[in-house]
Parts: sequence; structure tokens; C-alpha cells
Amino acid sequence: MELNLSSEDSVFRDEVRAFIAENYPQLKSNESFMKLQDELAGTENRLATARRDYTLAAQDYNTTRSRFPTVLVAGLMGFKEQPYFQADAGARETPKVDFNK
Repeated sequence: MELNLSSEDSVFRDEVRAFIAENYPQLKSNESFMKLQDELAGTENRLATARRDYTLAAQDYNTTRSRFPTVLVAGLMGFKEQPYFQADAGARETPKVDFNK
């Protein structure tokens, strides 16, 4: 199973930046706002890395669990297949942010 999370993450990051720049043009030149954008990008990268690491670990576990003779022991001991990362249904919505407070 081939997973490509990086393209989804970069599209989401670009959408958020476009939304912010479009609705708050006066913030483009603000140095603090640029720092915030960098911190958000760093957080997004860490999340993408954690999701990728989890998915790879689950894939490795499931592959190992399904091989003979491990599958016999796993069945007897109750080891179940691990699910891959699935984002919640509302996770693709852009969060509402008010910079006027």
C-alpha cells in the first residue's frame, strides 16, 4: 500500500496561507505574522512526519503479523491488525482565526 501524505499536507498548507493572506493583507508585512506562519509550517511538517511514521510502523507490524509462523502466534495471543491513520471527517476544514483580538 503506497501512501502519499506529503502532497495533501502541502496543498492544505498552501490553502491556509492563501486564505490568511487574502483575508488579512495588512498582516503580510508584519514580522510577527511571518514568524507565526513559519511556526505553523514547522508544526504541519512535524504532524506529517508523525503520521507517516505511524503509518509505516502500522504497515510493518501488519506485514510481520501476517507472515508464517507469526500469524499462528498472533492469532493465539490475540494480536489484532493495526489500522492506518485516518483523519476525522472535519479535519480538512480550514480553522477560523480572528487576528483582531
